Amino acid sequence: MAASAELCGWFGRCVEVDLSTKEARVAELSPDLLWRYMGGRGLGSWLVSQQVSPSADPFSRENLLVFAVGPLTATPVYTSGRVCVVSKSPLTNGLFYSSAGGFFGASLKRAGYDALVVKGAASKPSMIVVDEDVVEVVDCEELWGKSTSEAREAVQQDLGRDFRVACIGPAGENLVRIANISVDPGDFAGRGGLGAVMGSKKLKAVAVRGEKRPRVFDEEGLRAFLRRCLVRIKWKPVLDKALSAFGTSFIMRIVDSLGVLPTKNFLESRFEKAQNLYAEVLSDSVFAKKRSCFNCPIACKRVSRIGDRVVDGPEYESLAALGPMLGLGRAEEVVELNRLCNELGIDTISAGVSIACAIEASQRGLLPTKIKWGDFDQIRSLLEDVAYRRGLGSDLADGSKRFASKVGASDCAMEVKGSEVPMYDPRGLYGQALGYATSNRGACHLNPYMVSLEILGTPILMERFSEAEKPALVAYLQNLSASVDSMVLCKFLCLEFDEDVFAQMLAYVTGKPYTHETVVEVGERIWNLERAYNLKCGITPDQDKLPKRLVEGVPLEEMLGEYYRVRGWSENGYPTPEKLEELGVESS
Repeated sequence: MAASAELCGWFGRCVEVDLSTKEARVAELSPDLLWRYMGGRGLGSWLVSQQVSPSADPFSRENLLVFAVGPLTATPVYTSGRVCVVSKSPLTNGLFYSSAGGFFGASLKRAGYDALVVKGAASKPSMIVVDEDVVEVVDCEELWGKSTSEAREAVQQDLGRDFRVACIGPAGENLVRIANISVDPGDFAGRGGLGAVMGSKKLKAVAVRGEKRPRVFDEEGLRAFLRRCLVRIKWKPVLDKALSAFGTSFIMRIVDSLGVLPTKNFLESRFEKAQNLYAEVLSDSVFAKKRSCFNCPIACKRVSRIGDRVVDGPEYESLAALGPMLGLGRAEEVVELNRLCNELGIDTISAGVSIACAIEASQRGLLPTKIKWGDFDQIRSLLEDVAYRRGLGSDLADGSKRFASKVGASDCAMEVKGSEVPMYDPRGLYGQALGYATSNRGACHLNPYMVSLEILGTPILMERFSEAEKPALVAYLQNLSASVDSMVLCKFLCLEFDEDVFAQMLAYVTGKPYTHETVVEVGERIWNLERAYNLKCGITPDQDKLPKRLVEGVPLEEMLGEYYRVRGWSENGYPTPEKLEELGVESS
């Protein structure tokens, strides 16, 4: 029996917490707003764009930090435990979202909220505790200085194991612009320095607990539909035979063989020791077991063992950024650096790329300190210095763009719009190159994940050295990506399902007339909102580019012109008033 369509999927409310006054209030979210921006990334981006001036300092009290979930969160839909964290980024100075898996998102939804909006700043280290209708700000000076695992353990010992905890490590406390947020053990809102936003607000942790269940419009129909979806997930080799069997590390062998493995700050695209980091080798040497996020049949997460210590990860991006990118080829060393980043609360991609930038600058004689490729002890020490802002680490804590500019080595910074380039060499992937250049949050492999088409061959294999049809596909997949981030689901589902499947999931859960057109339109609206806001922040179209080193041979300018045309923007990359009006995006 189908439920009433009145706010199924959503709870229609968010909780606003002002750290300056320690006050919490519940605010209603209109059905129209939820229809237009859905939840997660879309809802968070709208809230930040409406309440934070583009001129605001990301570390100011004016900035918001939004933890947002979506209409599918904590429902029977697979991978529906994710959360999106949205704020103005101290790394890019623009609107930024970061999505994380685990169980925190499901707990926030079960507390009865579609979002937690954090305002102001505390005068001393604090924690927000959300226990369904009871929301309070408590002092937690004893947690300041603790690692992410230490902080989580202390909170759960105090409040109970049924609380899920998002917290920062020393890097966030010290306003490191590449600091992340640990959302669950092994799960992070990693990119954009949002952990530093928490640190600027003296917010060490957020603990949530809830037992409420979002209403589902047609639960019987949904469960029958999901049974058919599960067959497709189990049938899909990349999901069941690759990700489930090996985790994301299966990609290492492929990118190495194709010559698109970022090595030594992108000076090379193959690594002579990469085979030591292949998934099959890791399975025999360091991987101990796999684990799953909330309601996920794929279970791509990995737990590793180094000596007597059991640690989470690493994922492919971390393997490559802390391995070949730095000239390191021993699995135990890469796992240890990944563990250290996780404990200190540092984004592994930005950490690897920023330190690689420093090593290259050092090799050129631009630094007083001599740093060598593959020097594990040096690199490990430098990571700690980044977290505590000591010496050279203090400059690296601001990211590769600011660091390279300061030492006169701007061409060593592998970044776009201030965000470090992920672990696919765009010189061998033209669609991914365009995605890096045009992503609203700076270089991003997930907006869109053109790797699926240019490397994995799903749903089809495209010629990776061709620009044909890439602009239209990039724009379409960016829209779909924004929509999936707002449901909030795992991007790996996009390796098998398209907007028609997501529309059916949404319709079963919400009772709203979602179609493949409306799913893509929601994503397009979000993409244009982010673009319009970032333009006001000073992130102009001339930043739709790649580092000089990475654009060599890539027909980026030709693809950009077509991309802007497909988007319905001006020829120089500005959303037109007509486009914004068509999508209902506020242009003032």
